[in-house]
Amino acid sequence: MATEKRDKEEEEVKTDDGSLKIKPRPIVQLGIFLVAHSPVFSVVFSAAGVLALLILPLLAKNTYISENALMPGSARSMLSNRDVSDGSKLVKDIKNYRLNHEGQGVEVQKLIGKYMSEMGAEVYYQKFHPEGNQFHPLHFFSGPDSYTLLDNVSCASYGVNVAGIIRAPRGDGKESIVLVTPYDFINGGDYEALSLGITGTLFSLLARVTWLSKDIIWLVADSRYGDYRPVAAWLTEYHSPSFKDSDLLKCGELNTADKFRRAGTMAAALVLKVDGRSERFEDTLSIYAEASNGQMPNLDLINVVNYLAVHRQGFYVKVEKVVSLLSSSWLKIIGEIFEAVGKLAHTLNPDWNFGIPTADYLEGSATLASSLYSQALGIPTGPHGAFRDYQVDAITLKVSPRFPPDSKTRQHDFFLRGAKLLEGTIRSVNNLLEKFHQSFFLYLLTSPSKFISVGVYMIAFALLVASLPMVAASLYIDGCKALNNSTLNPAGNFKSWKWLDAAKQVFALHLFGLIVTLLPYFICQVPGQHSPSNRSIMWGTTSSSLLLITFATIPGCSPFSSRRHGTNWAVLKSVTISAAFIGLCLMSIINFATAEIGALLLVPTCLIVQPIKPALRSRRIKSLLGAFCSMVLLTIGFPVMLFAISKGLFGEGLVGLSLGGEFWTWLESLWAWKSATYLYIGMVHLPCWLLCLCILFHPS
Repeated sequence: MATEKRDKEEEEVKTDDGSLKIKPRPIVQLGIFLVAHSPVFSVVFSAAGVLALLILPLLAKNTYISENALMPGSARSMLSNRDVSDGSKLVKDIKNYRLNHEGQGVEVQKLIGKYMSEMGAEVYYQKFHPEGNQFHPLHFFSGPDSYTLLDNVSCASYGVNVAGIIRAPRGDGKESIVLVTPYDFINGGDYEALSLGITGTLFSLLARVTWLSKDIIWLVADSRYGDYRPVAAWLTEYHSPSFKDSDLLKCGELNTADKFRRAGTMAAALVLKVDGRSERFEDTLSIYAEASNGQMPNLDLINVVNYLAVHRQGFYVKVEKVVSLLSSSWLKIIGEIFEAVGKLAHTLNPDWNFGIPTADYLEGSATLASSLYSQALGIPTGPHGAFRDYQVDAITLKVSPRFPPDSKTRQHDFFLRGAKLLEGTIRSVNNLLEKFHQSFFLYLLTSPSKFISVGVYMIAFALLVASLPMVAASLYIDGCKALNNSTLNPAGNFKSWKWLDAAKQVFALHLFGLIVTLLPYFICQVPGQHSPSNRSIMWGTTSSSLLLITFATIPGCSPFSSRRHGTNWAVLKSVTISAAFIGLCLMSIINFATAEIGALLLVPTCLIVQPIKPALRSRRIKSLLGAFCSMVLLTIGFPVMLFAISKGLFGEGLVGLSLGGEFWTWLESLWAWKSATYLYIGMVHLPCWLLCLCILFHPS
C-alpha cells in the first residue's frame, strides 16, 4: 500500500495555480519523445530497415532436421536391377509406340495404366476439361476452384490423368503419399519420358515392399494443357467428388468411367520432372517450393530431399536465383564491406563469426531476392502449388541429367540414383506418425542448405514501418496547430474535426482503388474484347474517367483544387501514412514478401513527399532536392512503371514491349492464381500513390 501511495504522489504534480497535473508514465513520455523527434527517428528506422534487409544473407542459418522420426538415409536402399529394368522397359515401350503412332496419346495412357496394373496397383483414369481461370472478385476469398466440365465436348478436348494406388501392407488406408509425374501424352519429349522411368523404377519396388504404412499414389498428369491444371483438377475431384452423367465418357478404348479411387489423407507430395540437359558436370536437382500467396511447405521436407540428394546420391542441388544480381557491382561492394567488417570483428573476438565471403554473399542475396520475388508474386512455381491449397506439403523436383536422353549407358545409373532419392524421401515420410509440424513454415531460402526464419526477416519489415505511426502523429499535431491558428478559435486545439476532410479524401481514393480492382471482371464480360492491349486500354480509360469523377465529386480531393477547398496537407499526409501503415501490416499477415517489397517502395514515398509549390517558391537546394526525390519516387512507384522496371531487373528486357498489354497479362496471371498481391496493388498501393500525388501538388 505504501508503494502504491508513493507512486501516486510521484505521478501527481501541482501547477502554479494549485491544481493537480498528472505526470505522464514513462511509456507515454517515450512516445512523446519519439513523436517530437520523428524526422530523426524516421531516417534512423528507415536506414536500419534497409540495412537489416541487406544483412539477411549474413544471418542465414544452416538447415537441420527438426523431426527426429524422419531419419533420412538411415535405411539401406532396396532397389535392384530388376526395378531399373522395369522402368527402362516402360520408357522404351513409350518411345517405340510414339515413333510408330505419333499423336495418339490414348494408347500411351493405356501403356502406363497397364504397367501400373502389372505392378499390382489399382488403376483408374480421370478426365478433366482444360478450362481457363475466369476472373471473379469473390474467388480471392474462396477455396480451390472447381473445374466444371462442359457438355457435348469431344474426347480430343479433354485431358486424361492416369493414377495408380498401391495399398500399404502395414497401413489402414487413412494416409497416403503422392508421386506426380507430368507428361504430355501427345507431344511429350524424351526427357519427359525419363521422369516416367525414374518413377516407374520406384513404383516397381514399392509394389512389393512390406515396410509401407502409407498408401502410395502415382499420378501421371496430362500436361499438354500445362503442369498445374491436371494436378489441380485431380485434387479437386479427390477432395470434392462430382457425380454427373457427363463425367461418364468413353474415349476410344480408354474408359474414364472407371470409379475414381481414393487413398487416405495426403501426408506429402513429390512432383518429379526431368527437364533438359545439365550445364554442369554432374546431374542437377532444382527444388521449387513456393506456392500461392507465399505459402511454403514445411522446411523439413526440403531438408530431407537436400540431404539425400547431396550426401547419398551426389546431385548438385540448387534453388532459383536472380542471375543479374550475381554480376551487380554495387552488391559486390556491399559484400566486400561486410566481409571486411566480419574479418575485423573476428580479430577482435574469435567467437564473432558473422562475416561470409563476398561470393557467398552474392549467391545468398541473389537466391534471397528470387525467394522474396516468387513469394511476393503469389504464383506457384510448379504443380506442387495445387497441393498447398489443401494444406499438403509438396515440392517440385526438376532433374537435369548430364547426358543426352538417347544415351542408354548412362540411363541405368540415372534411373537408379533418381529412384533412390525418391525412395529415401518416401521412407522418411512413411516414418511420420503425424503431419509435418516441427520445422518452419515461414522462411526464406538463401541456398538449399541455408534459411532465414520468420523471427529474423520480420525485423527488417518492422524497422521500415516503425517510423510511420510516429510521423503520422507528429504531422497530425502540426496540422491541427495550423488549422487552429487559421481560425478564430485557438482553444479548439487538437479537438478540431477538420481531419475528417482528409479522412474523407483518403476513403474516397481507397474506394476508387476497390472499384479499379473489380473493373477487370466487367471488362472481361465485354464481347469482342479479347486482346490484352484492348483490355488494358479500356481499363486505363475507364479508371482515368472514374478518377476524374472522384476529383470532381469530393471537394478538395483533386491535387489541383484551390486553397480554399483544399485540405491541410499535413493532416492529409498524416491520414495517408496511417492508411499505408495499416495496409502494410495487414498485408504482412497474408504475404510477408509482398509487404516487404511494398514497404521498400511506399514508406520512403510517404515520408519524403511534400507540396512542391513552396519548394519552387523558396528555391533552396534542400527543398528542391526533396521535391526532386518525391517526383522520382512517385514515378518509380506507379504500378505500370514498377512493372516495367521489374521486368528489366529480371532480364526480360523492354525492347518492343507493348507495356499496357504486358501489364494486363501480368495482372491476369495474378488474379487467375488468386494472388493477394493483386488486391494489395489495387486497394493499398494505388490509393496511397494517388494520395501522395495529391500531397505533391497540394495548393499550399
